Formats: sequence, structure tokens, C-alpha cells
Amino acid sequence: MKKQSLALTALFVLFVGGISAGTLYRCFTAPEEEFSPLENRYLSKAPELSLETLSDGSFMTQAEKFVNDHVVGRDFWVGLKAWSERLSGKQENNGVYFGKEDTLLNRLDQPDQDKLDKNIGFVNQMVDNLDIPVYFGLIPSSSCIWADRLPAGAPTADETAIIEDMYNKVQTHTVDMYAALSAHSGEEVYYRTDHHWTSLGAYYGYTALMEAMGLEAFPLDEAGKVTVSEDFYGTIFSTSGVRWVAPDHIDRYISGEGLTVTAYPDGLPVDSTLYVDSYLDVKDKYSSFLGGNQPLCVIKTQNTDAPKLLLIRDSYSDSLAPFLTQNFSEIHLFDPRMNLNSVTQYVADNQIDQAVVLYSISNFVSEDNMFVISR
Repeated sequence: MKKQSLALTALFVLFVGGISAGTLYRCFTAPEEEFSPLENRYLSKAPELSLETLSDGSFMTQAEKFVNDHVVGRDFWVGLKAWSERLSGKQENNGVYFGKEDTLLNRLDQPDQDKLDKNIGFVNQMVDNLDIPVYFGLIPSSSCIWADRLPAGAPTADETAIIEDMYNKVQTHTVDMYAALSAHSGEEVYYRTDHHWTSLGAYYGYTALMEAMGLEAFPLDEAGKVTVSEDFYGTIFSTSGVRWVAPDHIDRYISGEGLTVTAYPDGLPVDSTLYVDSYLDVKDKYSSFLGGNQPLCVIKTQNTDAPKLLLIRDSYSDSLAPFLTQNFSEIHLFDPRMNLNSVTQYVADNQIDQAVVLYSISNFVSEDNMFVISR
């Protein structure tokens, strides 16, 4: 028994020593990784050694984060932690619930009411500044629409109550996204590994918006459906540490032909397309819709007699935009998180006919840049 104990101890010491030595070697000799595609986040940078950082303790704090982010086999250990959480009976890891049907679901904490009221105030100020119709829509999360997939008793904020409260306070026309999506909760309206709605979910959101605006929604062209990826793992997958679920697939229903798309990544116009296929070769496949987050993107269609639409939005509208090309001559996608220009002036300069403020509930309750739309 003594020999077996010594052998096990020796193996453990060798294992820990090997991991430590490999990590130190990697930290000091290997090129530093700046971004982890699997975790979808930037990794900690090497700490700066100085008398100041040593005296205030920041050197050791940053050094610990740096080593943790660059430990040998990090992806394996992250996945192992999620497995251990699941095997121990826990239903959550890093704020992500292990839902039914291989679905990963984000928890929404109860938002700060003062911040919500402030953001609604900015929306109302935008209404006061403009002499065109303004519509407001909040997109519920998959945890709300797929509540039946949540673990029993899993705590999450009451999204329907939050949305109702916001709709009662806002001075715009409102868009009932919840009713449109919940009516199709048995379908693939969200990705199982990502927080966004799917193209199918975006279509149902499109029908709700058209109904609110008094326009006719075009029927879904099932025959035109094209699956462009079958190995998509999204942001919730990255956060959760889960590695055992099957990937999602990404579909398109609108071809994108006959459109002129101009992106403004740095304030200057760049020719673009409705879909940027190069993103299908990397992990961030959702960015294949319009090329991902950007301050401004303008889509011009062949429907020259149709109205012009300003869409104040987050990334959910990237997959909504293709359906909007059927009803508008121009769609101007304006992201206040990166675009600080005056919305009032933009509407005047571009002869906008209608405006929509459309956000996922998780982004709206935490958004710090809504003041932009009140300018």
C-alpha cells in the first residue's frame, strides 16, 4: 500500500509539475494569444513589471489572470469544469442553464429600474425630436420563449412584465415581439448555442413589425431556404464551457440580389453585401449577416417607391434586415453603441420616413448609450 501511495503521489506531482512547467514555458516563450475564439473573448495580457504595479498589488493580480488564461490545455479544463458541474447535479455554469433538448439558455437578472426608466426617457425624447412615426420593440430572450426548456425552478427575470412596463411608459407605437415569437415556440426560433434569434425567428419578428407599421409582410419563401452552415457554435456555448451539445445550423431565405449595401466601419463608406461569407469559415458565423457589428450600414433596394426606414438597433437586426428589404427602399441600420451622431440630424439629412428602435431585452436593460438617440 505504501508503494502504491508513493506511486500515486509521484504521478500527481509529475502531472501538476508538467502542467505548471508547460504553462510557464508557454507564457514566456510562445507567442501571446490575444483572443480565444472558443470562449469568444479577449485573453488577459502579460502584466507590466514596475515599482508602481508591485507596490499596489496590480502586478500579481494581472499575473494570475494572465497565467489562468494561458494555462496548457485551457479549453479542456474549461470543458471539464462544465462537465463536473453537470455531473454534480447543478443545472448552471457561468450564468448559463443546461436546458432541455440540448439548449443552452442565458439567465436574465432583474434589471435596474432607474436605468430602464432612463433609457425609456431617451426613446421618448427621440419621439419629441422627430416628426415621423417611431416604433419601439423589445425582443424577448430564448429563456422567455423557451421557458419550458429551463431547468425546474431556474430563476430568471420576468421578461413579459418588464416588456409590459416599458411599453406602458414609452410614447411610441409598440411592436408585440413576444406574441409573434411565443406563437411559434415549438419551432427553431432561436439558436440553441447562441443568444440571437434564427432567421426563422427573425422572420416572425419581421411579421410583428410589419403588422405594427400597417404594412403587409411577405410570406416566408420556404423553397428559397438555403442552409449555409451546419457547425455553428454561438456566444452562449462560449460562455457556458459546455462542449457536449450539437452545433446549430444557419439558414437564409432572402438572396440579397439587386441590393446595394454600404457599411461605415470607421465612418467612411465601404462597399459590402447583405451576407459576408468569409465569416462562415470562423467561429463567429452569425456575423455573416451584414458583416457583424458596425456603427452604420445602409441597404438600398430596387423598391424605389417604398419608404425609407431608420433602424436603431443591436445585432439582432443583422438577420432581420434581409426580410425588411422586401418592404423598404432604404434601410439605415444605426447602432448607438458605436455611432454617436445626432439621430435627429441623420433623419433630416437622409429624408427618413419611419424609425424603429428595436433591441433584445438583454441589451436594452444594460445599454449605456441610449442617450445618443435623444440628440
